[in-house]
Amino acid sequence: MLLSNIVVAALVVIAFGSGIGIAAIGPGGVFLTIALYALTPLPSATVAGTAQLLFVVTGLVATLAYARSGELGRENAWTAGLLSGGSVVGALFGAWLNGFVSRGLFGLLLGVLAGGTGLLILYRERRALDTIVTIDPTTRSGAVGYAVLGVVLGACSGLLGVGGPVIAVPALIVVGTPMLAAIAVAQVQSVFIGSFAALGYLFQDAVSASLAALVGLPLLLGVVAGWLVAHRIEPDRLKALLGVVLLVVAPSLAL
Repeated sequence: MLLSNIVVAALVVIAFGSGIGIAAIGPGGVFLTIALYALTPLPSATVAGTAQLLFVVTGLVATLAYARSGELGRENAWTAGLLSGGSVVGALFGAWLNGFVSRGLFGLLLGVLAGGTGLLILYRERRALDTIVTIDPTTRSGAVGYAVLGVVLGACSGLLGVGGPVIAVPALIVVGTPMLAAIAVAQVQSVFIGSFAALGYLFQDAVSASLAALVGLPLLLGVVAGWLVAHRIEPDRLKALLGVVLLVVAPSLAL
């Protein structure tokens, strides 16, 4: 697959920005998936498979970074384990389901996800996303609740080739997890989602190693930069901009 210099440059820049979004606020990896879908002629399965392979590496780097800064303590590690365990089942199911999704439907679903995420981010900035229900992971019912949540999040991520933090961070905040802790837990989950989803796509021969190598380094550099941003800069304006951009690109993906 040959890409023009302009497309290559655009992919590199978007990958760096996506890495920042992944580590700083959670919903960032969707931009990489959108770029792979919109700027390349790859089938939807290859778009999703390549993205998931990359999210394994970004998740590992971001997990180590947040463990270093203290957001992955014992309680959060238990929550991450419950969420990740459920995500394994969901990710494999989502990767299998992608085989029945046309490129057009894939774009529609990706557009709906992008638009919904954008609206949610902007709503959080204007009204704040309050806790709707509190789930205690130390109780039996709470543990089951987090595992089921992991299955749902993993299936959505595996199907559309988006990183776990895109939908996991808002979901975790809704059930009472603090912002930075939600981002940290979602990074752990993304490793499991990405690993098993990528495995499913590898069996379908739907991963582009050359494209992963092209955008991998700028994506990882963005993750490190995003972790620094999350701890040093108030990300409200960045989140608002992210929400606006997602709303702008959503219709073009859905049509």
